[in-house]
Amino acid sequence: MPGLVVFGRRWSIASDDFVFPGAFEIFIRVLWWIGILVLYTNHKGNFDCASGGVLHSYLVVLLIILAAIILSLCAIVYVSAQGTITNPGPRRSIPALVYVRALLYLPELVWACLGAIWVSDNSRGCQAAEVGAVIAAVVASWIILFFTAIGVLIVFDPLGSPEPRPEVYDPGTRNLESNGSSQLLYTARSLAVRAWESRLRLLCCCLPQDDSHRAAFSNIAQLFSSFFSDTDLVPSDIAAGLSLLHQEQDKMEQCRDPDDVVAHSPSSPIGDDLQTELEKAAHCMQFAMAAYGWPLYVYSNPLTGVCKLSADCCRGRGVEYDIVGGDHLGCHFASILQSTGLQYRDFIYISFHNQIYEIPFYVALDHKNEAVLVAVRGTLSLKDALTDLSAACENLPIEGVTGSCYAHKGISQAASYIYKKLINDGILNQAFTIAPEYRLVITGHSLGAGAASVLAVLLHSAFPTLRCYAFSPPGGLLSKALADYSKDFVVSVVLGKDLVPRLSIPNMEDLKRRILKMVSNCNKPKYQILLRGCWYEVFGGQPDDLPTELESRREEELSQPLLGPQSLLQHSASYQSLASDGSPSHTTHVPLYMPGRILHITQDGPSRRLCFSQTSYRAEWSSEMAFCSILISPRMIADHMPDAVFRALQSLTQDCSFPLCPSSHSNSHLNVI
Repeated sequence: MPGLVVFGRRWSIASDDFVFPGAFEIFIRVLWWIGILVLYTNHKGNFDCASGGVLHSYLVVLLIILAAIILSLCAIVYVSAQGTITNPGPRRSIPALVYVRALLYLPELVWACLGAIWVSDNSRGCQAAEVGAVIAAVVASWIILFFTAIGVLIVFDPLGSPEPRPEVYDPGTRNLESNGSSQLLYTARSLAVRAWESRLRLLCCCLPQDDSHRAAFSNIAQLFSSFFSDTDLVPSDIAAGLSLLHQEQDKMEQCRDPDDVVAHSPSSPIGDDLQTELEKAAHCMQFAMAAYGWPLYVYSNPLTGVCKLSADCCRGRGVEYDIVGGDHLGCHFASILQSTGLQYRDFIYISFHNQIYEIPFYVALDHKNEAVLVAVRGTLSLKDALTDLSAACENLPIEGVTGSCYAHKGISQAASYIYKKLINDGILNQAFTIAPEYRLVITGHSLGAGAASVLAVLLHSAFPTLRCYAFSPPGGLLSKALADYSKDFVVSVVLGKDLVPRLSIPNMEDLKRRILKMVSNCNKPKYQILLRGCWYEVFGGQPDDLPTELESRREEELSQPLLGPQSLLQHSASYQSLASDGSPSHTTHVPLYMPGRILHITQDGPSRRLCFSQTSYRAEWSSEMAFCSILISPRMIADHMPDAVFRALQSLTQDCSFPLCPSSHSNSHLNVI
């Protein structure tokens, strides 16, 4: 930090990012140099083939080129390991060393070409070891040159335009309120939006470039550009910051008194039967998992899944499959039948149609619980990911709800799509004609949980007795008014340190601020932070003591902008907030929350266990305040997986010895911290 500026542009790599790739290349080059030296020593003065003199000269020059490259790499690695993330002063010579290393690619390329010519024209009569060594040297040169080109493409930053003229950024003209500065800032952000749109189009090149996709690309690009516009972090800075933050959070958790409690407004009445809700949630989770179709079924049953589905997949589809849409081979429907245990006659409608803002779902009759059940699929395609990333706020007025009514745009539109299908196509009317005494239950996981919750909000006035079980729903989903309104009929189930229920734009802004705080304060070189972080993530141990530069620098120096010294964006809220210890960064985004009452399931005992050790769980009613920040953990993705949520629910419902919290005999009005 900031990004390295060479060849007249900024790159997505910092001057302290050359330690690991440089050390790896040194290792390869040294082995290569030693092999050539051994060959040259053993055959010195004894090159018997007709072109022995040429071969002798080729090996000598190759040894010299390799030695020069090794020396330049050693210098780069040594200098890159100096300083800290926010103190690049000791690494100011890195650009010059990069230029030297780049110049050495030219003789290496020329010599690789000459070696290839020698092998093809003049190697007849030479020993096989000599010819093989030259071939290996040529191949190795081309492989290294190829991967270097790939690396350049990876770290290329399309926004890394040449550094502006110093007079434009004269300290006397840095007022962001001035017309010139504002125009320059607007131009920079417009370029950033266009760059993000290009990245999304390239990433989603397989998708149709219609109006809906272009609109989604534009909305996502604006969100990403605004989030990253006021930072100068390269990817390795973010990795180091996440590692430091994880250790800091673990250290605070270990130091916390288990008896400390903080009162919050309870998200559920004290008298709720937690065990009953867990049993209902475990039952609904089977249907939420089944909505994923055959991919999750095979993943959950790796040994038997394919065999069980093979009898039903690819068979001729008769009239009985008319209710199934978008399932060309029948494998999705076959997996749903296997997962839920229902019969074909129990299904009212099944759709696997998938477009942006249009996600698969099915409607079935759950006779066990006497419910018309609507299950919505979670993220399983690139189109679903675009729906997830369309995180802008959208107005969602609901009759009878006072206050601001907003929802996640992409998920709200997906729920509206399902709502129109259920109502306009008469699907629910058909279901309740068959079972008029049943009540409506809606469920889903992840994206499906968010869509199910919004759908429940839309349908609640027409179906006052409906219930919704949302598993691992997105955190930034509903405004405060809608979230409170949904507490009467929505239950959100969250496992452990799941990332998705904590994801919202304000939480991401707060995470960015905390990462900036960590990397700006730590006085360790980045390579040491990353090495220690990898060891800690894999093998555990005690969190690092996190020494800070406050020991040798004045605190006011740490609040200086972390961008380049000549950047208009240094006045951004993210950097100004570094001066405060715990205050959240200012944001213009509307805060959105998880839906309904929140049932939080956590592991008992240490978070790291042996591979075959049994995991025990505890459940408690929680509040949205417990999910106002992102927790860094190796489990933050694993706890989101639907099979992990299902196992936790099964463990809690099948073995009553596991503790449930709160109970009628405990402090149920308090949330354990």
